[in-house]
Amino acid sequence: MSELINNSQKRKDLLKHMILQLHKGQAPDAVRKQLVELLGQVPYGEVVEVEQQLISEGLPQEEVLKLCDVHTDALKGVIDTSEKKEVPAGHPVDTFIKENRALQAEIASLERIFSELKPERDRESFADAVKSHFNALSDVEKHYRRKENLLFPFLEKHEISGPPTVMWGKHDETRELLKAAHDALIQANTLGLEEWKSLIDLVFRPAMQSVEEMIYKEEQILFPMCMDTLTDIEWYEIYKQSNEIGYCLVDPQETWQPEGVEESEIGLAEAGQIQLASGGFNLKQLKSILNTLPVDVTFVDANDTVRYFSQGKERIFDRNRAILCRKVQMCHPPSSVHVVEQIVDDFKSGRQDQAAFWIQLHGRFIHIEYFALRDDDGSYLGTLEVSQDLTAKRQLTGERRILNYDSPEESHES
Repeated sequence: MSELINNSQKRKDLLKHMILQLHKGQAPDAVRKQLVELLGQVPYGEVVEVEQQLISEGLPQEEVLKLCDVHTDALKGVIDTSEKKEVPAGHPVDTFIKENRALQAEIASLERIFSELKPERDRESFADAVKSHFNALSDVEKHYRRKENLLFPFLEKHEISGPPTVMWGKHDETRELLKAAHDALIQANTLGLEEWKSLIDLVFRPAMQSVEEMIYKEEQILFPMCMDTLTDIEWYEIYKQSNEIGYCLVDPQETWQPEGVEESEIGLAEAGQIQLASGGFNLKQLKSILNTLPVDVTFVDANDTVRYFSQGKERIFDRNRAILCRKVQMCHPPSSVHVVEQIVDDFKSGRQDQAAFWIQLHGRFIHIEYFALRDDDGSYLGTLEVSQDLTAKRQLTGERRILNYDSPEESHES
């Protein structure tokens, strides 16, 4: 027995077997009992490895998602986190954990309010209290978005893709449950006592439980794994970008910067690439991007000289290379030059940053917009003209949520 407990590969093989048993319908309690008896404590890293292996070996991600809560419940109290790394104050994981404590406080407040549901309880004030805490609980959206858009991409760089995919699916399930709770609260003031009891058991508590179970998955499996996997440079990238998404129920006070790390080394430009703060591409890719955008773009520099125009498949206004290096004032008829000069002058002076026009042209509705381009210090760099045919888009109504490819003819019908 001790040989099995101390042998990592045998332990993972058995863990995989146990999870497959769960997926075949064996009771979680029975599997958990076997895990406790045979393995004692399962290192969290092995749980992640096994889940990744199962997905790589063909177990559908949808199936892993469906039974994720089942085998997580079976592993509660079994996963060994005794060797977790210490999390510094202000570190992204420290912020995630502080958010989790705030979320749990909201859940506890809701349970306390639910216990006050009595025949004599004023329904309106009761409903208002529930709404207030569910509004706060829904702030978990920013918590999930930081995981999905900052944390998961770095895990994928380390070839860990299965667990993040499954967890993202659980995020979406929680979002749906929270939406159902908010929908139910719309008519909450008119509900009777028994209707409230039903909603609490069938709608509100499932949403709260979903948030709570994600907290367990994060703190017992995800965060320890990430602390072992990501480098300080990668964590600093996540830290610096977190403000762009925002925080859930907390306002981080501590600043954090890993020792010896000044600026991220992530995303350095490869040979022949143009590197920007949010990514990079080579010249061929840039050309294709600019020419694929459903707009006509023309760039005029700070000296009023035309320097670039896009070459999309269907242009709105004639453009040719002869206009390059030409003064923008010379590219317009005399009757409208004064308008061009006013826009440029207002942009240069800082009085304005945008000007828009729309016209009817050959039966099409054309929108033309001018934008002042400025550097980080606010200095004028030039003007960007953006023109687009909005004829078809103005006719859109309702929603399209199902994939349906338009034919070229349909996409240009007026």
